[in-house]
Amino acid sequence: MTPDRIFFAGGAVLALVAVGAGAFAAHGLKARLTPDLLATFELAARYQMYHALALMLCAFAWTRWPGPAVTLAAALFLAGIVLFCGSLYLLSLTGIRWLGAVTPLGGAAWLVAWAALAWSAMSRA
Repeated sequence: MTPDRIFFAGGAVLALVAVGAGAFAAHGLKARLTPDLLATFELAARYQMYHALALMLCAFAWTRWPGPAVTLAAALFLAGIVLFCGSLYLLSLTGIRWLGAVTPLGGAAWLVAWAALAWSAMSRA
């Protein structure tokens, strides 16, 4: 399977999970979590969707500007979803506050991913 198909399929699956997480928050967690924890869970689902779409954007970028920068961007978008969204999901569901210390690592991964994606387009001009 080619990288563009892997990036697109991975993004689509992660978007599917984000929709499911959002629905779970709205219908299954509303009565179980405090408003702050529910908002944290919903933030994770929203940012997962944004970056699932970004992973799909990497599929397009790969067809135009294949190379290590696009691959790095895709890997970092995925790492950011795991670190940022995963830590917020777990924090919301368990109340373990130290998980919030992991969240910025995911945000940093996304910043580098966006820069790598921009680099892939600009370096091929």
